[in-house]
Amino acid sequence: MLAVDKISVQFLGRVLYKDLSFTVSSKDRVCFAGPNGAGKSTLMKIIAGSMTPDSGNVNRAKYIEVGYLPQDGIKHSGTTLFSEAESAFENALELKKRLEEASSQLGSLDTSSPEYSETLEIYGELQLDLENYDIGKMKPQIEKVLSGLGFKPSDFTRNTEEFSGGWQMRIALAKLLLQKPSILLLDEPTNHLDMDSQLWLESYIQNYQGAVILISHDRAFLDSIVSKTLAFENGKVNEFSGNYSYYIEQSAILREQIQRAYNNQQKDIAKAEQFINRFRSKARRASQAQSRLKQLEKIERIELPQESEKGIKLRFPQPERSGQIVVELINVTRSYGKNVVFRNLDFRIDRGEKIAIIGANGAGKSTFSRILSGADEVDSGARKTGHKVTISHFAQDHAEKLNPSMTVLETIEEVAGRESAGNLRSLLGCFLFRGDDVFKKVSVLSGGERSRLSLAKILLRPANFLILDEPTNHLDMQSQNVLQEALIAYQGTIVIVSHNRDFLDPITDKVVEFYSDDTPPRSYPSNLSDYIEKKREEESIGQNSYDQGPKQRNPSSSSRKETRKLQGKIRQEKAEKLKPLQENLSLVENEIESIENRKLEIEKSMADPDFFKSKDSMETTKEYKEIHATIEKLYSDWSSISDEIEQATLRFDKEINAISSR
Repeated sequence: MLAVDKISVQFLGRVLYKDLSFTVSSKDRVCFAGPNGAGKSTLMKIIAGSMTPDSGNVNRAKYIEVGYLPQDGIKHSGTTLFSEAESAFENALELKKRLEEASSQLGSLDTSSPEYSETLEIYGELQLDLENYDIGKMKPQIEKVLSGLGFKPSDFTRNTEEFSGGWQMRIALAKLLLQKPSILLLDEPTNHLDMDSQLWLESYIQNYQGAVILISHDRAFLDSIVSKTLAFENGKVNEFSGNYSYYIEQSAILREQIQRAYNNQQKDIAKAEQFINRFRSKARRASQAQSRLKQLEKIERIELPQESEKGIKLRFPQPERSGQIVVELINVTRSYGKNVVFRNLDFRIDRGEKIAIIGANGAGKSTFSRILSGADEVDSGARKTGHKVTISHFAQDHAEKLNPSMTVLETIEEVAGRESAGNLRSLLGCFLFRGDDVFKKVSVLSGGERSRLSLAKILLRPANFLILDEPTNHLDMQSQNVLQEALIAYQGTIVIVSHNRDFLDPITDKVVEFYSDDTPPRSYPSNLSDYIEKKREEESIGQNSYDQGPKQRNPSSSSRKETRKLQGKIRQEKAEKLKPLQENLSLVENEIESIENRKLEIEKSMADPDFFKSKDSMETTKEYKEIHATIEKLYSDWSSISDEIEQATLRFDKEINAISSR
């Protein structure tokens, strides 16, 4: 179907790839994998025909159509959403117009004339061509695709220029899917999609009749679709037959094999050099030594792959323990003009909870995170923070608050405490600031780079409550893994707004879904995979009734299902064990708060010079001493219950992680 033949590309003096060759068949699902900057998007542009390689060719049959979706930069204007989607059928609409003209012409011609016969022949050909497009299904196809990508029926008549950048990319994706090219080229197609739209697209691509080439940092999305992975590493491209997870497994095995071969070759080289150095000056063995030297020069030296950030560990400062109640929203209403985001919302977050916030775009997830952090005020109701709660909040607009005159390294040093410059540079590597990038001024950074730097800065601050709004945007897969491991080890409370399923799954143990209407958010005591499976069962998400072939299934889906089932059982046991302990802890904390308030009242009265003149002073002093003893006992109880909760949490989490690593 398509053949990439000996393509070579250099960028700024660096070889991205040399003599790269591979083929794509009609049903292939190909993933381009590798770190940012490895040349994945460049190769996709070359295949699309929008960029020319330094050498080599892309060969495809004349009948092959290629459809390309870039990461961003597409804007639509001058028409309605439905009309713009309808333009995907431009060829069919043109045929329809010509058919109508031919029909009208036939009506005015003499049936015995040569013009009539010629026009009739043209009419038949046009009719046959139009039938191939199946134009009768055009309207329901458009409605199905637009709805699947998150557009409401009320959006269909809106002008395209009214939609934001993320929705503009959805329009472009909708048109591409409706065109049904022979090869789909999709560069980060899930970047602007909410969870439901991701799942719909996943199902659509699984059943797509043509070939698909993907670039994505969403592992779960890739694993469900991909059948071949092209890995871009260290200027080379290696091909693996299987999905992304299979590539990761096989890549590790390959690295071990290369390391062993390298070690063996180094031993052979050392022996040869030793022989040469020993005998080259001796007449009887000089010829042998010279022969060995020539052999050594001809050896093709094995090169070890460059070390990735895999070995880097991102360590968050372990926070001071907060009270049992972290944040509580009571009867909260928040609106923007006439748009009511939340109405009479009640919500409570307890210490140690790891919550995933999901829902449609525009449902209020970011607003909710800002209210939790205290960055947004509420119109009515109350927001209460618990005992000793410290908050770090990553929002997309935090990148705008960085000091433009500081370097990347200086920005991090500002909050990093006593960490050495070497450790900080390693940590910055996790956020894709490598080499001399750390000396760049903030003022010259791109929007994505500023966002990554802002995230790094916030995460290095000690806090016991992390609120992260789309933290994996602009991070490659390796960086996501480093951040994920750090969040799993983090002992505080976490709320994450994200659509990245693979990232969320091992971190969170509770899912909260927000809705774009007045429906209050719903909580699910499970990880994201269990939630999605349950929702699919309830709603039969993502089934496409037209143009479908046999569904491709991941061979490891059954094992993952069993894993999720075991994890779900342990999470249920964890919830049953922790609930009474958390309730007891909450009671103790309320009692501590109440008695400490009384203690403050007494201390205030004792500060009055006339206090000891009053008749009640002896009784008050006695009460004050008793309060001290009571507070000491309450804190002892609080500590014991907290330790019990912590030990139980660690035990259950260890069991869950052990199942994940099987």
